[in-house]
Amino acid sequence: MAETTARAAVPKGFRSAEQGWPALHRIPRPPYRLPLLGDVVGASRRTPVQDSLRLGRQLGPIFRRRAFGNEFVFTWGSRLVADLADESRFAKHVGLGVANLRPLAGDGLFTAYNHEPNWQLAHDVLAPGFSREAMSGYHPMMLSVAARLTEHWDRAAADGRWVDVPGDMTKLTLETIARTGFGHDFGSFERSRPHPFVTSMVGALSHAQRLNNVPPPLAPLLLRRANRRNAEDIARLGHIVDEVVRRRRADGHGDGDLLDRMLETAHPVTGERLSPENVRRQVITFLVAGHETTSGALSFALHYLSLHPEVADHARAEVDRVWGDTDTPAYDQVARLRHVRRVLDESLRLWPTAPAYSREATRDTVLADEHPMRRGAWTLVLIPMLHRDPEVWGADADRFDPDRFEPSAVRSRPPHTYKPFGTGARACIGRQFALHEATLILGLLLRRYDLHPDPSYRLRVTERLTLMPAGLRLRAVRRTAGRAGIPAQRTYGS
Repeated sequence: MAETTARAAVPKGFRSAEQGWPALHRIPRPPYRLPLLGDVVGASRRTPVQDSLRLGRQLGPIFRRRAFGNEFVFTWGSRLVADLADESRFAKHVGLGVANLRPLAGDGLFTAYNHEPNWQLAHDVLAPGFSREAMSGYHPMMLSVAARLTEHWDRAAADGRWVDVPGDMTKLTLETIARTGFGHDFGSFERSRPHPFVTSMVGALSHAQRLNNVPPPLAPLLLRRANRRNAEDIARLGHIVDEVVRRRRADGHGDGDLLDRMLETAHPVTGERLSPENVRRQVITFLVAGHETTSGALSFALHYLSLHPEVADHARAEVDRVWGDTDTPAYDQVARLRHVRRVLDESLRLWPTAPAYSREATRDTVLADEHPMRRGAWTLVLIPMLHRDPEVWGADADRFDPDRFEPSAVRSRPPHTYKPFGTGARACIGRQFALHEATLILGLLLRRYDLHPDPSYRLRVTERLTLMPAGLRLRAVRRTAGRAGIPAQRTYGS
């Protein structure tokens, strides 16, 4: 790629696009721009991602929006995104939505700035916690939590009740990361209401997104009450995490889980250890990020499986064939569910639950030989639009089709066209954990239940920095036979 020669200093604080894109006028924008307010015609404060997807379809693979005097550049074309993946010229940018979480997570793995040393320290200390050996150790605990979910769904099936898919997946994934990472049990399935951790987490994520829609100078005035609630949510989350850490210190060594690594492991080269403050931030990061996105991914996958019984039957037959009669599939048996994994991949293609990531230029450069960028200029990559680029995914890119992830189809696509876990050095450290957990859960649910949708339901996506299907409920009907090739008899609740 062509490079410019200037070496401008990286601007401090928020950087509006005018500061970093010399040819900004060449990038399309919405037609109806209002003085002071910007491109707000037809916009919704509740669905900014979906608004941006609509604009992306209209304006093309790179476009800009203005809000309250600040200009933002959005990118989704596969050629542009592939160039942004060049780690020699671009790096993670901690954009507004993520920066708004720093009062909660500070320099945790997800919210750290690139120059903060604790990111590399924590990454190097914690990366072995996601090795194959570590993952196989988490597997029995994942099965244990899954059994609590199926007991809950069995009761609903026996009573003929609908199951709250997003709510139950949130309980499941919170308990899984809490048990496997920190030896803690929130008792989610025994509660009639969400655990206070979940309530405060949703509040903090929603507040971080709300801040994007208010002019910063006016936020203290317009969001006075919301800011107070957010401070209470952050304090509650910190108190809960402090109690988890206190118990571990009091009990002594755990089972070599993530918390043990945070408390006891020194960097293999420097000998440095994570400070108590950073341990707190990392625990919050893993508890939030380790369950919020996975619960959304499972919820979207179950939605599509309920709408496509032929896909569910194919996946169920694979589970029956690979797992046989075992009640507790082994760790290696999960990776053999290749069609189930394709269902998950296709669901994440259509609705990546972390829907965007930001990239900034680490030197003056020209994006895809077309758009000059000064050092420090940044753009927000819209992953759902990248995953719908017709040049890559075809004219039917909105259609659910797990066969897009057949090995031959994957090999035929250019690199950097599928990014549900971000990109580069700052991509999600827990990717394999999430994929194993989600594949295991889908396999267990498919083998145990037939999934029936609510005929009146139409997919609505709620946004709180992450994406989740809103109001999704299913009828889970127990199967009485589960061997490949043997039709399953169905037992319906009254």
